[in-house]
Formats: sequence, C-alpha cells, structure tokens
Amino acid sequence: MKCIYCGCKDSKVIDSRYVEENNLIRRRRECLNPECQKRFNTYETVEMLPIMVVKTDNSRQAFDPLKIKQGILKACEKRPVSVAKIDEMVNDIEKQIQNTLKQEITSAEIGEMIMEKLKEVDEVAYIRFASVYRKFTDVTHFMEFIKDFEDMLNNGNKAKK
Repeated sequence: MKCIYCGCKDSKVIDSRYVEENNLIRRRRECLNPECQKRFNTYETVEMLPIMVVKTDNSRQAFDPLKIKQGILKACEKRPVSVAKIDEMVNDIEKQIQNTLKQEITSAEIGEMIMEKLKEVDEVAYIRFASVYRKFTDVTHFMEFIKDFEDMLNNGNKAKK
C-alpha cells in the first residue's frame, strides 16, 4: 500500500479491525520509509460481483435484497416474526446467493430460498408466501400444497420422537 505522505510503496499493517456497520476492514498501517514512518488508515471492502436476476419472462434485472425483504415482510404481516429475524433471513439468502459465485440466478431459485427460510420460521408466513409465489390456479392445487406441507410436518415430528 502506497504511503499517503511520502508515496513510498512499502508499508506494514499494525492493526486490523472489522467495521460491522459498513462491512469494511480498517487497517492501521505504518510507512516503511525510514525518513517518513508515518501512520495512516486504509479501508478494505469485499468486491461484490453484480448479480442479475432472470425473471420468468427471461428479462433480467439487478439483484436487490430489498425486494426479498419486502416479500418476507408481506408474508410475515401480523405474525410474531421480529424485524431482526427477517433481516437475518434476508442476509442469509443474500450470502447464499453470493456464495454460488454465479452472475445470474433465476427468480424461481430465489423464491425457493425464501420459502425454505420461512418454513423454518413461521408456517403461516410460509403458506402465505407460497400462495402468491406458486400462483395456484385453483383451490385444489392450493389444498394439495397444504396437504403435502402437513404430511411433511407430520413426518418431521415422527422423526423427532
């Protein structure tokens, strides 16, 4: 790292600290030029690859975690789910998407990730989200979905016993 005082290209890191609110790393550095030896701070951030969401009509738009949060908030409306828990779900989904290292992800994949998180947190919110996300054409399809969900819950409870 180049010294901001003398321009020397050699410096050493004295201290590193993670800055939570900005998702940065602050590094305290010291110039290795014997005539300078001044200290200065640098900040590092992880470079995020831009991720595009492929919609059902094959159009593409930039990934926006706020849209995930809005969908989860709507599903959790009047439910005992804290905003902190919703933010945690959004962060988990965003990390999961970033960790795929893909530059494109389908809206269907994101929808499934949201449903998985909601299933763990609140069953009613999960069913609410699924009813909109899956676009049930009639009550029969919706009832089949609920029956499958109920069977899955019953099987899960049997496994816990």
